[in-house]
Formats: sequence, C-alpha cells, structure tokens
Amino acid sequence: MGKRIVVALGGNALGNNLPEQMAAVKQTARAIADLIEDGNEVIVAHGNGPQVGMIQKAMAELTRSNPEKYIPCPLSVCVAMSQGYIGYDLQNALREELLDRNIQKGVATVLTQVEVDPQDPAFRNPTKPIGAFMTEEEAKRMVAERGYDVMEDSGRGWRRVVASPKPVSVIELDTIQALVESDHIVVACGGGGIPVFKTEGHHLKGAAAVIDKDFASEVLAEELNADVLIILTAVEKVAVNFGKPDQKWLDHLTAEEARQYAAEGQFAPGSMLPKVEAAVKFAESKPGRTALITLLEKAKAGIAGETGTSISL
Repeated sequence: MGKRIVVALGGNALGNNLPEQMAAVKQTARAIADLIEDGNEVIVAHGNGPQVGMIQKAMAELTRSNPEKYIPCPLSVCVAMSQGYIGYDLQNALREELLDRNIQKGVATVLTQVEVDPQDPAFRNPTKPIGAFMTEEEAKRMVAERGYDVMEDSGRGWRRVVASPKPVSVIELDTIQALVESDHIVVACGGGGIPVFKTEGHHLKGAAAVIDKDFASEVLAEELNADVLIILTAVEKVAVNFGKPDQKWLDHLTAEEARQYAAEGQFAPGSMLPKVEAAVKFAESKPGRTALITLLEKAKAGIAGETGTSISL
C-alpha cells in the first residue's frame, strides 16, 4: 500500500537560473515520478533561494532606473512570483514524465500563503540566505549601497540574508487537501510559502521574510497527515564530523540522537541544521511517521530503506 509523502526539494533540484532550472526539473520529475509509479501520493514543496533573490534584484534595478514609473516590490510579492514560475516548470515537467509512463494524473501548483507570527524574534535577526553567492568584497558593497544584511554561507561564499520566521499554518491547506484526495500531484509551499500574518478582520498582510522551505514542508506534512517527509539535499546521508578525517555517515537516527548531535554543533546552521530540525519535528509529531534526508536521485531507494538517513521515534 502506498504512502502519503511530502517531498521538499532543495536548490540542487532546481538550478540557479532559468536555463539551469529548465534542465534540472526534468531530472527532478523523473525522481518524483518513480515515487508516484510505486503507488505513493506525492506532494511537492521546494525552495527558492536563488530565484527569489534574482527576482528582487531585477525589480530593484527596475525601480532604481525609473523611480517615477515603478515602486519597490515587497519581498512577499517576489516569493509569490517565484512560486509561479518554478511551479510552472515543475508541473509541466511532471506532467510530461507521467504521461510518458502512461500515468494519468493531474498536476497543479497552488499559490500558497503560510502564516507567520509578526512577533517572531527572527524579524530582529535575519539569517535566511537568498540570492546568488558573492565574494566578501561584493557583499560589503551590497551592505554599503543597499543596506543588505549579509553572512558567509557554510564556506561557499557570501549571501544576502533576510528574516526567516517559523511557519504557523498553511492558509490554502483545504485546497491542497482536496486536490490530493482527488488524485492530483500538488506543488505547494514554494519557497517556504508566501509569508503572511493576520491583521484586522480576515485580512492577510505579506511579511518581509522568507520561510525556510524545510520547516514549511514539515508543517505541510503534519497538516496533510503524511506518512513520510523526504528532505532532498546535496548529500546522500547526514554525517557527523562532516569534512573531517573521522567523518561518519548515518543510516538512522532517533529523534533524541538527532537532537543531541544538533546540540553538539554537528550540523551547519545555514545548511544541514534546519533539515535535521524539521525532520525531528515531523518524526515526533505522531508515532509511525518517518523523515528521510537524502539525494534527489536516491529518493526511491531511500523509501525502500536502502540509503539516506531516516529519522523516527
């Protein structure tokens, strides 16, 4: 019997620009179709770090070049734009791959808002990397010219950082649920969702932030009562002492073990730490739930217990 699986795609599944994304989603679609072909219900979430940074940079340049005609574009609107164009590529690639396998299923992208708490301390401490990698010199120039917050990202270069509040709930949950139960493949919570908070009446106001896609995917998986949360990344398994002579790859962790390793500082804050934290939260949310962290192309083997790092109670 198939499982209900939420798949959280990392940046390596989407590329860094439009041509790369067009090529990357074809491989991504094959990996997702493997899970669907095995009889699983699959809901796809994804990041948008490079894409939302690219969109905001383009909008900022447009505003600067013609301030009388254009106004600055809020970050929440840029997230919405990224959801649309990433979803467009993903749903088309998935539809094509499924039809090539003679699998008749609808694929739809849901423009998804995710509620955040306006009092979340993250708004006072920006940590979420977005946009392209920069040299230290380029980063300092962005601080001076545009007032950006920047940080060094896990030894890979410098990036702009913005607030990353924790997700509270998925606003369009009922719509996503209805599509899943009518046998559709759904792309949702793109880029962690459009961050919004409730104001007077029923109004939702966009927040100047980007929600971590791993935490948003975990909330989505909980609210959809998924069996498995798969967090896809650039390594096949989670490791302790990563990059050191005594590096050790991990096949399985209990939630308690994962928490202990995190407390020891084993996982990089801008890289593996949020993935492990999201996996632990999902595993602890209900007995029988499992989180899996692995490579995109190893997703099917990971579900079969052949690779990846699984986290459960």
